[in-house]
Amino acid sequence: MPKTILAVDDSASIRQMVSFTLKSAGYDVVEAVDGMDGLEKAKARAINLVLTDQNMPRMDGLTLIRTLRGLPRYKATPILMLTTESSDAMKTQGRAAGATGWLVKPFDPQKLVEVVKKVIG
Repeated sequence: MPKTILAVDDSASIRQMVSFTLKSAGYDVVEAVDGMDGLEKAKARAINLVLTDQNMPRMDGLTLIRTLRGLPRYKATPILMLTTESSDAMKTQGRAAGATGWLVKPFDPQKLVEVVKKVIG
């Protein structure tokens, strides 16, 4: 059974690119339009990896990470930030919130697949 990845981004084009890239690599992908939607979808089913943007309406990526880390099911689930934010301060906040790793947009599809394989196999 393929591993399930939750892709959370308010940009439809980024979600489509992430989804296409990861489905082509054999993963099952669930898409969410913002942090609130991502949280609802993460609560509704088992997710092996969360990939989230930072800047989104309703709930940003850091808040989503902190909220997921507060749920027993997601204490140890890998969460990667995929965002245009690349400052050291933002990365420090991401680590403090519980992010496992950081990828900067625009992303290289091959690198995304490599990072995901390294994190969840």
